[in-house]
Amino acid sequence: MTSLLTNASAMTALQTLSSTNKNLGVTQNRIATGERVSTASDNAAYWSIATSMRTQSGALGAVQDALGLGAAILDTASSALEEAINKTKEIVNKYVARATPGTDTAAIDAEITQLKAQVVSIATNADFQGVNMLKTGGTAAAIVTGYQPGAAPTTMSVAAYDLQAALGAAADATAVDTALKAMQSAAATIGAAKTRVDSQKSFTSKLVDSIDRGIGQLVDADMNKESARLAALQTQQQLGIQALSIANSSSQSLLSLFRG
Repeated sequence: MTSLLTNASAMTALQTLSSTNKNLGVTQNRIATGERVSTASDNAAYWSIATSMRTQSGALGAVQDALGLGAAILDTASSALEEAINKTKEIVNKYVARATPGTDTAAIDAEITQLKAQVVSIATNADFQGVNMLKTGGTAAAIVTGYQPGAAPTTMSVAAYDLQAALGAAADATAVDTALKAMQSAAATIGAAKTRVDSQKSFTSKLVDSIDRGIGQLVDADMNKESARLAALQTQQQLGIQALSIANSSSQSLLSLFRG
């Protein structure tokens, strides 16, 4: 039946065109954003998971920065201790030389005094961003090492070592040698901590990459697929427009029935 009031063909064509335009908008958005899930309305479950994973990835990025800062603090202390150990070895040698008959003890004592002063200077200047692990009353290094959602960040602490006062009472080779062993022990502790921080930094970087890949699996659009879909939908849109035009023009044929 042909009706002037109800054009079923036009209604069907319009519904088809509307559906095509909606799908085309979705595909264009995916191509523009690179994501097939960019809002909660696209896929609430995946969007929620991806949002949580992005939060974790961002927090781990901050952990990486903290590990980098911690590594720099430990590296500063380690380098300073290494130099102080070398100076202390020279002091041991000077005390041994001083015990040799005929040596100029006054000159050697002056050298020892200067070497001790250098060690103190090394300790007081081993500062990184206000953190000095080697001066008297120095600061222990507190380093953030990890983060888990819903829990406080994990940390590690590396004790300070009073290098500034290490040689204060050392008046002979035996005392200086004792102080040297303490320096070497402190250096080993800081070196081991630095190795741990470097390892944790490498692991955190890999973990961030894994999380980012996981997010991509959930929300990233397949650009090859979307490109092909776009071309198909554009063709469907053009055909839909033509179909609607044909359906709308069918009622015009009724006029010929009333022409004389």
